[in-house]
Amino acid sequence: MSQPKKKKSPTREWVDALVFAVVAASLIRWLLLEPFTIPTASMEKSLLVGDFLFVSKMHYGTRIPKTPLQVPLTHQKIWGTEIPSFSDAIQLPYYRLPGFSDVERYDVVVFNYPVEFQYPPDLKTNYIKRAVGIPGDVIEIKNADLYVNGELAMKPKEMQYSYDVLTSRPLNAEFFMEYGVNPESFYPFSDGSGYMVFATDEVISRLESSPVVTSATKRIAKEGTREDSIYPNIPSYKWNRDFYGPLKVPAKGETIQLTQENLDKYSFVIEKYEGHDSVVLQDGALVIDGQKVDSYTFKQDYYFMMGDNRHDSLDSRFWGFVPEDHIVGKAWFLWLSLDKYESMFNKIRWSRFFKGID
Repeated sequence: MSQPKKKKSPTREWVDALVFAVVAASLIRWLLLEPFTIPTASMEKSLLVGDFLFVSKMHYGTRIPKTPLQVPLTHQKIWGTEIPSFSDAIQLPYYRLPGFSDVERYDVVVFNYPVEFQYPPDLKTNYIKRAVGIPGDVIEIKNADLYVNGELAMKPKEMQYSYDVLTSRPLNAEFFMEYGVNPESFYPFSDGSGYMVFATDEVISRLESSPVVTSATKRIAKEGTREDSIYPNIPSYKWNRDFYGPLKVPAKGETIQLTQENLDKYSFVIEKYEGHDSVVLQDGALVIDGQKVDSYTFKQDYYFMMGDNRHDSLDSRFWGFVPEDHIVGKAWFLWLSLDKYESMFNKIRWSRFFKGID
């Protein structure tokens, strides 16, 4: 006779349930959906600080982890500590499972911040921006307006800029909140003449109708002046956030001649993202893995990302292109939104529940 099966202890049942939950959550997070929270104002007002959303891994295809040795459900550090949650002893080659679609122009995309080189690509900090340039596109910004391939780009409905708003008297946070401008989106001038305000065109039109607002002017950088932090880091390029380019987005399989102009624009990409052991600029020429080259064929696609809050976004204008192997997924829909400036039940932005992202 077979012996009766020994009943699991409550502790063993609890441990088994916990292990199952961690494994299931890890698989869902890797294969299907990953939760993400909007931490900064770079996408306002399209996405708000305090929005909670799901990122679809399925749309562009699930990315096989490059760094397999990591603690489940962590990113960079073990919760509440400064202890790394991964080991880079094993690094797998980039591979992505088939997806529903490629990254399309104007998709809102979550990706790994490219220039965070202290981490493996799949463990860099997650950013969220709009893909305004896809492989092969030519990006140019003129007078703060974005052009793609010579045509005026789509403008998101809730896109923001910064404005100089001059007033006849001091204003308070309650006044601005009536117009949907939160306390972190306006800053008083030192001379008391007014405020710098981050807002949509529609909000600015409403502000201009107020009797206490004397004028509202979009803050546009001067053409022909260089912003030091702009990509590429070439002093002779007099580009800034409002006058930028033209700059072509590299495409997989595209071959370029390594002229001085192309070296200025793409040598950083070739050095940092194309997987070479050694890339050196030597006497005005590019030397890759010890061999001097006068042309180059890109190994992967790249994207140009911008925030919808155009004057308050650290994006591709400042750190360059996003490689395909840094793409995490498509921002899909909101499942919760909390307003930190409200209290109790007013904190919940009910109108944003299960709102799709476009």
